[in-house]
Amino acid sequence: MSIVVAILIFSIIILFHELGHFLLAKANGIRVNEFSLGLGPTLIGFTKGETKYSLKLLPFGGACMMEGEDEESTDGRAFNNKSVWARMSVVLAGPVFNFIMAFVLAVVIIAIAGYDRPVLNSVAEGSAADVAGLQAGDEIISFNKKRIHLFKEIVFFTYVNPGEEIHVVYERDGERFSTTLTPLFDEEYQKYMLGVTSVGYEKGNVFRILQHSWYEMCYHVETTLESLGMLVSGGVSMNELSGPVGIVSTIGDTFEESAKYNGLTVFVNMSVMCVLLSANLGVMNLLPLPALDGGRMVFLIIEAIRGKKLDPNKEGIVHFVGLMLLFALMIFVMFNDVRKIFF
Repeated sequence: MSIVVAILIFSIIILFHELGHFLLAKANGIRVNEFSLGLGPTLIGFTKGETKYSLKLLPFGGACMMEGEDEESTDGRAFNNKSVWARMSVVLAGPVFNFIMAFVLAVVIIAIAGYDRPVLNSVAEGSAADVAGLQAGDEIISFNKKRIHLFKEIVFFTYVNPGEEIHVVYERDGERFSTTLTPLFDEEYQKYMLGVTSVGYEKGNVFRILQHSWYEMCYHVETTLESLGMLVSGGVSMNELSGPVGIVSTIGDTFEESAKYNGLTVFVNMSVMCVLLSANLGVMNLLPLPALDGGRMVFLIIEAIRGKKLDPNKEGIVHFVGLMLLFALMIFVMFNDVRKIFF
């Protein structure tokens, strides 16, 4: 059952991403030859109008195949025969739809479960926070001039900046104060900690729900970017990467643990996974790498600056090479996931 749930989550996220490309293509008068969910041979499909809608064998990935997207076409409605601005809107629509999905689901989650303000519930005696003078009830405003909106941002900041001195601005009884603290290494947990706990989740009005839903989506976008930065800088190793197999395993574990409680818990936790994965997919697709939406945007921006198109055949070769490299990376990550599960 957990595998079915994981596949369903992947499918919904990818379908929404491709729907963004599809709707903007239609809005710009671009001919869409096929709209598919999955990869590989077609299991079932039907044609309506000019577009074939299909379900593929492999339940990962999807595509919105447009006329003249990667090759020359004399069709006036071909992708490459539209204005550069129309093509930009189509390319950007996929990631933007992922961010929209993440935000909408965050609204649902926060309306049900509430949001975690960065208010301290307790401060452990002798901890870094205690030494710095922080007390229960204090609300963290910023860390090193970075605005803090959610308690989980405190935890993540400490994770990506282990042992780093932190200039803290906090609010107590309506007044703002500042202090400096340095996380202490905890031998039991083998990580740097501040020694604070959260007051938990609280609920608010519609404005608060929308506001914190935006913060929630931005948090997942930021953590994705920070993680990529740590990967490039060597802060995390390639062995810590997770692909579809690892994600399916995580979703399965979360589903099984949630199922011990009730259906609402399952729904909320699966929605949290959707927010994380949808925001992650949006960010990853905007990376300026060949075969990704961000890579296509690079070529379109160059075209807009030059005032004329690049050779579509050469661009197609670049994207093909990039796609092969991405497949190689996916195979490596999948192997790594399997190794971590069984060894």
